[in-house]
Amino acid sequence: MMKDILQKLEEHRAQAQLGGGEKRIAAQHSKGKLTARERVELLLDEGSFEEFDMFKTHRCTDFGMDQQKPAGDGVITGWGTINGRMVYVFSQDFTVLGGSVSATHAEKICKIMDMAMQNGAPVIGINDSGGARIQEGVDSLAGYGEVFKRNIQASGVVPQISLIMGPCAGGAVYSPAMTDFIFMVKDSSYMFVTGPDVVKTVTNEQVTSEELGGASTHTKKSSVADAAFENDVEAIAEVRRLVDFLPMNNQQKPPVRPFFDEPHRAEASLDTLIPENPNQPYDMKELILKIADEGDFYEIQEDFAGNIITGFIRLEGQTVGVVANQPMVLAGVLDIDSSRKAARFVRFCDCFEIPILTLVDVPGFLPGTGQEYRGVIKHGAKLLFAYGEATVPKVTVITRKAYGGAYVVMSSKHLQGDINYAWPTSEIAVMGAKGATEIIHRADAGDADKIAQHAADYEERFANPFVAAERGFIDEVIMPQSTRKRVSRAFASLRNKKLSMPWKKHDNIPL
Repeated sequence: MMKDILQKLEEHRAQAQLGGGEKRIAAQHSKGKLTARERVELLLDEGSFEEFDMFKTHRCTDFGMDQQKPAGDGVITGWGTINGRMVYVFSQDFTVLGGSVSATHAEKICKIMDMAMQNGAPVIGINDSGGARIQEGVDSLAGYGEVFKRNIQASGVVPQISLIMGPCAGGAVYSPAMTDFIFMVKDSSYMFVTGPDVVKTVTNEQVTSEELGGASTHTKKSSVADAAFENDVEAIAEVRRLVDFLPMNNQQKPPVRPFFDEPHRAEASLDTLIPENPNQPYDMKELILKIADEGDFYEIQEDFAGNIITGFIRLEGQTVGVVANQPMVLAGVLDIDSSRKAARFVRFCDCFEIPILTLVDVPGFLPGTGQEYRGVIKHGAKLLFAYGEATVPKVTVITRKAYGGAYVVMSSKHLQGDINYAWPTSEIAVMGAKGATEIIHRADAGDADKIAQHAADYEERFANPFVAAERGFIDEVIMPQSTRKRVSRAFASLRNKKLSMPWKKHDNIPL
């Protein structure tokens, strides 16, 4: 008797695990996509997945839906571990009714999001869905709304990561949009609010799904996605790597990993990183890699706003967020895109107690009508605001230029930067010598020799870190080769930092 019951359970399970059946699984594979279950098994440590609601079915009876009630209702949910640390996961199953969202499908997702917040663990959502289940009408929309509400509640409480591994359209895009990181798969995933057909009807534009909302569009043009990968396997491997940098929740510190790199390691090559010619670029990533433990850098939004670099390194085994101007792109200026990109990253780090290292070489904000008309004032203020409100440890190194308002924005002493270093090659000034001279010595404008002499005098006086150091705005002028040691020690000294801001319900960041 007992044997029969157990046999029946195994049959039920086997049936549920098949999702939409062999034929649809083959169709999924033929598109180069893994099934929902394969993705979960690849994401989590072997044998760690604990599934919930495997037998849950929808309750819709309209349009003949009572004739098809697949177990699990098109989404696999539960928890497991990534390198031994707990995470909650949901994975939409495109082989079951196109992964469409019903009221019960949404209930399953909401259940694990509630548990993630209660138990303090990240949520990873794998999106592969045709959208709302039209047969359910407003019940499906209500389901989405319940998921959105939880995305908002969980924001800043537990890390939320979205993988887009198929279609994600209409209202469905707003759940990933509210999560901390979005990863896409090239050529097999897309996101848009309205699809190509509707776009053609309304605006007469001819556009493919890929052009409208593919991985390239969202990593390079819109900045909706943080990275795109060649296939499901690579995307999942990179998410596992990212999770290793992050804390479980906002009450815990990020994990500390064993490290095999000398914290006091000197890098003689950094003494010659800055070119003789102040207008010649160099690659700021070289500095990041030479500071980081084992030269390991996890970059975020690499393909968008290349004039600023954001991502994670470790110092003495501990996670640090890096924001760095990149002189190789647009001379490293701040503009609308780079300000938004960096502000979002800084706020994420502050939510989850990840210290921030800022590497500065910035000639100013990008001038022009294009920037002013699109609101560079408001967007630039986002980065200013993000740095100013962040209470995590903040260490800043100015390598070369730090001019004007951009100097202030980039985690200066004035925005409660904890430890601010400068290389001897740095120039902290209101503007470059040429521009300053033309304003101060306007009377000599016609005399080229005089202007050249004034410019040389200005450079002698201001094109160095010492005026700022005299004022205490720079804590120490350091040797470039010792940067890793100095930065590591700075963060070590800040491990018990406590700083509280005035009470408020929340701030009103300049959106």
